[in-house]
Amino acid sequence: MTPVRVGVFGLLGSGNLGNDGSLEAVLGYLRAEHPEAVVDALCGGPEVVAARYGIPATRLHWYRGEYRTASRAGAIAAKGLGKLVDAFRTAAWVRRHDVVIVPGMGVLEATLPLRPWGFPYSLFLLCASGRLLRTRVALVGVGADAISDRPTRALVRWSARLAGYRSYRDTLSRDAMRAMGVDTSRDEVYPDLAFALPAPRTSAPSDPPDPPGPVCVGVMDFHGGNDDRARAEEIHRRYVDGTTRFVRALVEDGRPVRLLTGDECDAPVVAAILDAVDSPLVTAAEAASLADLMKETAAADTVVATRYHNLICALKAGTPTLALSYAAKSDALMDRMGLGAYRHPAREVDADRLLEQFRALEQRSAELRRTLSERNEVAARQLEDQFAALAAALFPAHDHTHTYREAR
Repeated sequence: MTPVRVGVFGLLGSGNLGNDGSLEAVLGYLRAEHPEAVVDALCGGPEVVAARYGIPATRLHWYRGEYRTASRAGAIAAKGLGKLVDAFRTAAWVRRHDVVIVPGMGVLEATLPLRPWGFPYSLFLLCASGRLLRTRVALVGVGADAISDRPTRALVRWSARLAGYRSYRDTLSRDAMRAMGVDTSRDEVYPDLAFALPAPRTSAPSDPPDPPGPVCVGVMDFHGGNDDRARAEEIHRRYVDGTTRFVRALVEDGRPVRLLTGDECDAPVVAAILDAVDSPLVTAAEAASLADLMKETAAADTVVATRYHNLICALKAGTPTLALSYAAKSDALMDRMGLGAYRHPAREVDADRLLEQFRALEQRSAELRRTLSERNEVAARQLEDQFAALAAALFPAHDHTHTYREAR
């Protein structure tokens, strides 16, 4: 049988651990079910992807200054030329594959600041090339949300329409695409791909722990969403100040605090909190993967986190978690895992109220751990269904002699 040529596409290897975790889950599936497949990537950080995952990788953008603000005429011209060159580069890359997979990520949303000529344009080029060249493009377990910016919404809508396969990480995402005019009647909803990653092995905690154990606080370089640009600095300041006061209150109670991030850009927020609290009880983790983050959250009594995949790591590890929620996707995730009551708005962090919610969460720790164990078992079964559906859609000629569950 001729080996299937599979491409993976996205802002991978660019410092966002959640994106890379989604890639890792898909590569695990491909290596278990399709070991004969020849896999490579078109991505944001090709050097990182090649070194970490052992697959050839090509830079997503021809112009290396794509994510720097262009103020001079030469830079503006180069960025414009890059958009034209990328159309041909993307088509040439797509042509070399039988299937292209976009693994998870919030590729159909704008819950964080986003320009239409950035990643939405790149995704549109991919999906349009796939349709033109008859290479099936699969958006697998992706996130979506309502988009108010018209150019961004148009690019996202057409990308979804042109894709050959779509599935979503929550019902909210599918509903958002339906509202934007995409026929979702054949699209399914499954848990986030990161739930397919192996959970760390942990010993059962004492109930209640004595003395109280560490708390993981996941922070984010948060400035609001795409519609909050006018007050981005105010939102950021309020978020950092409120989170800092919360960490200080934990320290005053004698609790060790471990600060977590999910993207390289979060480091200044960690530094600001360490400088403001100035206590040996506060330390910062240096996680290089979602597996590292899961180990950190598994070792904690409780987690309070902002980034979506920080929440997933904590929930997957079975640790009671409180979400500093910045988007509807976080709310949907917490509801799915049975912790919908434990949410706090990231745009308006009230340290006193957050501390009350935290203490209420800890009082139900043993019960919530049992709930998370049950919900994680359900998520695992649903993701087996996701990979089976993906196999049927993209690899119909393959002889499926074993299931993904058996391979794992």
